[in-house]
Amino acid sequence: MIFPILVILALVAVNALYVAAEFSAVAVEKSQLAGSASAGNRRASGLLGILEDGVQLDRYIAACQIGITLSSLVAGAFGQSTIGLALGSWLEGTYGMSSAAAHSSAFLGVLIVLTVIQVVVGELVPKSLALQFPEATALLTYLPTRWSAWLYGPFISLLNGSGFLLLRPFGITPGGHQHVHSPDEIGLLLKASQKGGSLSPETFKRLERGLHLSAKKVRQMMTPRSEIYAIEISTPPEEVLERLLLSPYSRVPIYRESLDQLLGAVNIKDAASWLAIRGKIPPLESILRPIPYVPETLRAHRFVRLLQEKQRSKAIVVDEFGGVQGIISIEDVLTQLFGDISDELKEIEPGIETLPDGRVRLPGSMGLDDAEPWIHTRWEGSSSTVGGHIVAHLRRLPIQGESLEIDGVLVTIDDMGTTAVRFVVVTPKDSPDAPENGNMLGEQA
Repeated sequence: MIFPILVILALVAVNALYVAAEFSAVAVEKSQLAGSASAGNRRASGLLGILEDGVQLDRYIAACQIGITLSSLVAGAFGQSTIGLALGSWLEGTYGMSSAAAHSSAFLGVLIVLTVIQVVVGELVPKSLALQFPEATALLTYLPTRWSAWLYGPFISLLNGSGFLLLRPFGITPGGHQHVHSPDEIGLLLKASQKGGSLSPETFKRLERGLHLSAKKVRQMMTPRSEIYAIEISTPPEEVLERLLLSPYSRVPIYRESLDQLLGAVNIKDAASWLAIRGKIPPLESILRPIPYVPETLRAHRFVRLLQEKQRSKAIVVDEFGGVQGIISIEDVLTQLFGDISDELKEIEPGIETLPDGRVRLPGSMGLDDAEPWIHTRWEGSSSTVGGHIVAHLRRLPIQGESLEIDGVLVTIDDMGTTAVRFVVVTPKDSPDAPENGNMLGEQA
């Protein structure tokens, strides 16, 4: 009886090896193997070559799956034909059971025990080790699995070909395994790294923002039309000088009659140089610099590429009808990654402020995604900013001092501009002072 048990344990060990090889090959990072390969580790170099080749990785994983299946089937069949038969004969002779009942009970018992051993020892344990120590496990199992891939070569080709034929009627073109992570998976990896202490909270937040930056559109990052600081081209020179000196930016857009007819931008340095040399402000047409236009639906990564191609730092955002909606600069994109980055001449406005009573003061231009941690809920709608969401909720422009409740968050308009909400004070959801009912207050403070 000892020999059959040893054979079954050996087959379970083989199963565990293939399980560990499969999970570690999927979980191991190429950067980890690249370091070992550059240090002269042959196994790391060989495994890295497999991971970078989709076809080879496909055969490598297939070898693991075939090994798992064969070892499981052989272990079950061998256990039933040896231990099962012996146990059935013992039950029949000891308890006087009929031959059919004794052998059925023995086979069932052996099946249950083998299944438990196979699942726990042959699958769960090696899988956990492979995911916790992917590099070490992958290197340890590389040679046996590589030999198995060679040994099972004809069988793998036959099975892969059969699988491809079955997928073809569904219009699916099979490709090799690709060792890539989706953005959501990368996000989980970043959270795990922060939890493990490998990333500081600031670095984690920056990487998380960068991960989702490409999904943002320019309308979510732009300075809205109502806040564009611009000069009409026919403005008298004396007033132009005053406006340039008061400008919160180093570049000022120039328009004719309305913002929908933007002509370009003036660099204050150009105007200052002209004034220093000639003693007067030049005609604005003579120092205009072109400024590109971008659609409001343009994604952030494409916007950055466009600025690189045009060698510009700002662009005008227009809607589908060509109307000017706002202005966006490279600083607005960088703000999404690093926080507020102001123009060198722009006065820094107050940002998020936690008040002594626990309420929070938020800019109306803050994105809804950025506001979520402060209001303890997620606002969803067609608008992308806090101020825009409030206007959409009320279906009108609010009045300074007005209070309302949105999804359990008490909102008070703290600073109202001419056409936009500048700052609001919110009572986060689930805080002691949050409203209990979902009624809009609509009262004036």
